[in-house]
Amino acid sequence: MLPEVLLSAEANFFSGKTVRIIVGTSPGGGFDVYSRTLARHMGKYIAGSPSFLVENMPGAGHRIAANHLYKIARPDGLTIGNFFGGLLVGQVLGYSGIEFDAAKFEYIGVPVKDSPVCALTKASGITNYQKWAAAKTPIKLGATGADDLMLYGIPKILHAALGLPVQVVAGYKGTSDIRLAAESGELAGGCWGWESIRSTWKKPIDSGDVNVVLQTVPKSQPELTNIPLAIDMAKTEEARQLIQIGIHNVSAITRPYLLPPGTPKDRVQMLRKALAGTLKDPEFLAEIKKLNFAVDPISGEELENIVHGLFKIKPETLTKLKEILS
Repeated sequence: MLPEVLLSAEANFFSGKTVRIIVGTSPGGGFDVYSRTLARHMGKYIAGSPSFLVENMPGAGHRIAANHLYKIARPDGLTIGNFFGGLLVGQVLGYSGIEFDAAKFEYIGVPVKDSPVCALTKASGITNYQKWAAAKTPIKLGATGADDLMLYGIPKILHAALGLPVQVVAGYKGTSDIRLAAESGELAGGCWGWESIRSTWKKPIDSGDVNVVLQTVPKSQPELTNIPLAIDMAKTEEARQLIQIGIHNVSAITRPYLLPPGTPKDRVQMLRKALAGTLKDPEFLAEIKKLNFAVDPISGEELENIVHGLFKIKPETLTKLKEILS
């Protein structure tokens, strides 16, 4: 519990205020919808019951929103950022256009971890991991661009760590275009979140026309216990490190909520508690279920530790990752 004097002071601060959530995508996408759902409930868990609004700031692969939060937003607890967490890894990898220091943000938490898997069409001939590993020609998997650490990064890391034959075909606008290309035979499939694949590719998954052949998560999904984990297929410590850092850590922090550097620590703590409370709120959970989203959180402290750990990656591992993802 907050001390009574502190609680009173913070109630006075937030009372009558509006908290903005800056989302790095256009309206209607997963980041936007999840943030708008949170915005309808988080005020209940902050002393002073501030209102919330969502402001979309798309562009440059979420960089506009991320750089705005770091360079322009006031560090008063009234501006929260929500952008692709892969940019935090991108700083360590030397990606262009990043004008922030990830170690200096204040971290609120992640409401749901991404659970990427690799799904391939039956028509491609690859219906399980063994067939993929034994394939004589590279398997075509779709991606957006080289700075997408999921659609592009996962296949590249799997090729390097596990020796899987892969040809990454970049240039698609998103997963809907990749699905269509796979169904037409242009691609074999791709690697992205199981939650999305389960929802948007439901009929082909149910019929067996699309098969999940590999999970790139630390722990198996309940519906996929018979599908192998990539980390279990790794034969060397280097391979395990590449999968852990380049896939597991990125997936865990894909959807972070964070604050500008210098935000007062007491307000950081209040917002961390507000997010945690909202993620247990029955009305919020009912709404999330209707939207076919999930809740699988990481606390602000855990998120902060993961991000700070990125700056402690062994130089040789970092160099290898840069080579793989270049």
